[in-house]
Formats: sequence, structure tokens, C-alpha cells
Amino acid sequence: MEKGNHSEVTEFILSGLTDRPELQVPLFGVFLVIYGITLVGNGGMILLITIDPRLHTPMYFFLSNLSFCDLCYSTIISPKLLLNFLAQRKSISYTACAVQLYLFYAFSDFECLLLAVMAYDRYVAICNPLLYTVTMSRKLCKQLVAVVYAVGLVDSMIYACFTFRLSFCSSNIINHFFCDIPPLLALSCSDTRINEIVMFTLACCIIVSSLVTILLSYVYIASTILEIRSTEGQRKAFSTCSFHLTAVVLLFGTLLFMYLRPTSSYSMDTDKVASVFYTVVIPMLNPLIYSLRNTEVKDALRRAMNKLLTNS
Repeated sequence: MEKGNHSEVTEFILSGLTDRPELQVPLFGVFLVIYGITLVGNGGMILLITIDPRLHTPMYFFLSNLSFCDLCYSTIISPKLLLNFLAQRKSISYTACAVQLYLFYAFSDFECLLLAVMAYDRYVAICNPLLYTVTMSRKLCKQLVAVVYAVGLVDSMIYACFTFRLSFCSSNIINHFFCDIPPLLALSCSDTRINEIVMFTLACCIIVSSLVTILLSYVYIASTILEIRSTEGQRKAFSTCSFHLTAVVLLFGTLLFMYLRPTSSYSMDTDKVASVFYTVVIPMLNPLIYSLRNTEVKDALRRAMNKLLTNS
């Protein structure tokens, strides 16, 4: 392969989660179940929010978009991961790798920014309840989601363009189970310093700005809740935020571990485990987090089931 000419790379080989043959089929079964729960959970959440008028509120509008992101996020990774558990040759074309990386970072950004928007929504609902319906109008909600999608698409395009301008002239074996930037940088024979700076800067912009929005929102929320005199009132106010806080801790904790570290501290084996958590496990957990102890969602599900049984 000619050095410095990445156009000759027509495909990559994904090393996968493990090279142990005896684990391939059991892992296929485990991840198939996880992906199935992800599809049913997030698809069911979107359907439930769509058909139940009582869930046509800003909070559930944002939640339906979060479920859509989780559904797509997992689908970008899981089908190829499942296929490679059973495949002899775990290849992915150059173009498919670029598309997977682009979509992965787009939906990763969507998820971070949506959680920030949802924190702002909770801030308005708890700190300014009388102005909530006016402030969080349907028009504003759509505009916020549109901005989230626009920022994510542009940001991920920069990631993809900077990554695939590199030359891959020594090997085409990616030490990962999907096309991610760190293993591709490790594979490249080009100077990757600019890519590392760009990656770190953009990750900081998205993750830190989202976290600052979330933290500021919850500082105001906490101060408002502490001013509520009744314990029952405090409990009800906090319960509306507990689901969101859980999702925030799971996602941002993993992302901070993954991407806001010096390159010298990267360990591909450790990163694979962390990647499984936020690409496969978190999309499965989010609909469970928002439904298991959420009385509004459970009531909506009960109404939908009763209506279905009555019609049948």
C-alpha cells in the first residue's frame, strides 16, 4: 500500500469485542437481547407519547426525541456488532466506516444536548411554574430540538472530515468493534496532532457546555426545592428530576471518562468496555429509567393497554 495515500484503503477489519471463539455465540445472544429491549423500550416510549394526549407536554416531547436518538444510536452500532459475532471476516467498507462514525458522533451530540435542553425544561417547570406553558411553547420546543440536531450534524461532519483526511497506510485492522476516532487515529500513519486538538476542543464544547447548562439548571432547581416548606412538596419536585439526573450521570460520566483524557492514557481494551456501556447499554436503560418509577408513563401505558383490550 502506498504511503500517504488513503484512497487505496477500501475496507477496514474490526477486531471486535473479543477474539475468543467460545465467547462469540454467548455474546451474540446477550447483545441480541439488549438490542431487542432497546428497540421495544424506545419504540414503545415514542408510540406511547405520540398516542396519549396527556403526555403532549414539553418534557415528554423532549423525551420522545431522546428515545428516537437512543433508538438510532444503538442501531448505528448493534446490528454490525451482532453480525460480526458470527462472521468469519469482520470487515467494514471505507465508506460504511465513515458513515458509521459520522452518524455515531451526530447522535452522541444529540443525546448530550437534549439532556441539557431537558434540564432547562425542568428548571422552568420548577422555578417558574406559572410561566411554564408560556415559556416552553411548542414553537420554542421545536426550535430547541432543531438547534440540537443542527449543531450535532455540523459537529460530527467536522469529526468525520478531519478523521478521513488521514492516511491509513500501515494496517487496516481497527482495534475496536465499531469505527471510532481514537482507534482510527492510532491506525493512521499521518500526523494526528491536529485531529487530537480538534477532537478534544469539540468534545469540550459539546460536553462542557451541556454539563454547565445542566449544573446551572440544577443549582437553581435545588435552591427552589429547598424553599418549599412541605416535605411532600419537596419530594414531588425532586421526583420530576430524578429520572433525568440518573440519565445525565450515566451518559456524561462515561463520556468524560472516554474523551476528555490525554491520548497517552488511552487503553483500547478499557475503552471497548466503556464504549459498550454508552453505545449499547445506556440506550436500553433510558426508557426503563423514565418509565419504571414514572407514574405518568405507567398510567399512560395502562390506558393504552385497556384501550387495546377493549377494542379487541
